[in-house]
Amino acid sequence: MIKTIVTPLRARLATFFAVAGPGLVVMLADTDAGSVITAAQSGAQWGYKLLALQLLLIPILYLVQELTLRLGLLTGRGHGELIKQHFGQGWAWLSVSTLLVSCLGALITEMSGIAGVGALYGIPIWVSVFATLGFLLTVVISGSYRSVERVAVAIGLFELAFVYVALVSHPDPAAVIHGLASMPLTDHGYLYLVAANIGAVIMPWMIFYQQSAVVDKGLKPHHLTAARWDTAIGAVVAQAIMAAILIAVAATFGRNGGASKLDTVQQISQALTPYMGVENGRLMFAMGMLGASLVAAIVVSLTAAWGLGEVTGYKHSLEHHPREAPWFYLVFVAVLVASGLLVSSGVNLINLSVGVEVMNALLLPVVLGFLYFLARRALPRGSQLRGAYALVVALTIMLTAGLGVWGGLTGLLVH
Repeated sequence: MIKTIVTPLRARLATFFAVAGPGLVVMLADTDAGSVITAAQSGAQWGYKLLALQLLLIPILYLVQELTLRLGLLTGRGHGELIKQHFGQGWAWLSVSTLLVSCLGALITEMSGIAGVGALYGIPIWVSVFATLGFLLTVVISGSYRSVERVAVAIGLFELAFVYVALVSHPDPAAVIHGLASMPLTDHGYLYLVAANIGAVIMPWMIFYQQSAVVDKGLKPHHLTAARWDTAIGAVVAQAIMAAILIAVAATFGRNGGASKLDTVQQISQALTPYMGVENGRLMFAMGMLGASLVAAIVVSLTAAWGLGEVTGYKHSLEHHPREAPWFYLVFVAVLVASGLLVSSGVNLINLSVGVEVMNALLLPVVLGFLYFLARRALPRGSQLRGAYALVVALTIMLTAGLGVWGGLTGLLVH
């Protein structure tokens, strides 16, 4: 009896670990340098008043990415390919154009985040950027999809350092409860960060990446249950990291006499040091930020190459050698190099990162609109979005995208 119970359990676990990866990787990339900075800025300026939003975004994040993986598994096509097939070339180019803008903005923040960590230890920006480019090119060009996925997960797990930092910051329970119950939606500055947090959690490139990744990995319809668990676990981990960063910074600034604005990566690092010491705090911040930035840089650059390939038709798989898919690897290299060069411009990382996340929020109507209508039209008969759940999804998408756009535009008018 025991043997018959254990054997199916082992089989299910073996299936899960074979399938898992795309969901966890995209969620770890979701908490990228821009997201880390947005969460830190939220805690610095508003204490725990944006913590409830982080929790509310968990089911929304899962809902969006579950539709994405369902489309990939059940159609065997990437997001750009499906838009081209069902809506035409023009709409496909519109979609991939928003994707490339989002990818470039994200990559600039990743490179800037890595450069900011290097600056903490006196490393020149050009050295950090050059080393990062060398590492990423080596990982992707010399490996298959599965090897790249393993490296991305290993790097991304360094972000759990932020959870440890939150635990040792000993937040005041009464202050946390008060913050959870307080959401000043009439304040323009608060709304701007609401939009930034929504854009930091639901990003255009995440949808393209996970759909392309499950196809490139060779997952099939019978893997759907395991892939859903992969996505659900990733969504919880991603938002736990975002919440941890917000809590750690809010605890620090709250005890230092009130909230204020962070202007540099160094200030964020210093916000994590009071309960760990300068060296340990700086090290934990460096580990978390590097993990966030590197895994996101891998995901975002691959997404740009996949997305453009799906629309133009060039070969776009990590299973192809660079000689077999030259345009795929050329786009991958080009977006990385372009972002590295732009980082040298001396742009303010904090303002840029929050601005990129607000831009993502403003793009949500286009991105989520395509996702919804593809789920209604592109899925096989019997799996299409129908009935009460379709209504729930439609309302969730409209409320999320509407709040993101409203908060972003309102905040921009004030800024």
